[in-house]
Amino acid sequence: MAIQTALSNAFKLELLKGNHDFDNDTFRVALIKENPTGTFDATTVAYTDLGSDQASGTGYTSTFDTVSTGAQAAIATGYPQMDGTTAVMDFDDAVFTNVTVQADGCILYNPNADSSANVIAVFDFGGTVSATAGDFTIQFPAPGASTSILRLA
Repeated sequence: MAIQTALSNAFKLELLKGNHDFDNDTFRVALIKENPTGTFDATTVAYTDLGSDQASGTGYTSTFDTVSTGAQAAIATGYPQMDGTTAVMDFDDAVFTNVTVQADGCILYNPNADSSANVIAVFDFGGTVSATAGDFTIQFPAPGASTSILRLA
């Protein structure tokens, strides 16, 4: 159906409740398959919302409790931090190693947070992106007050 790049509304609320620990939690990325049947946008709440729309492929698994669920999106050293008056986050690029997979987008989520509201953001790739027996990399933007993937102004 549709993928729209957006910060999850549930994340905004969960952030104020203190349900995400950016110093200690592990963050992950899960791929949304090519031509998903569901809609993924600011209303996406939980990793489990992906259901059958999570990408599948050789070397890429949908098993939640293994790192291969999605490349661990590690917080880059020294973040979060301030850039002027804006708090910014930076994540290391997420790399799925030696996979064959096609995806139209992804979700960034926190498996350590409340499982009913753990999606941080949804990203539309603008088309289908694939890897064939190779690495699939999600490159997060450079950190900055106007560029960081997560920022509070």
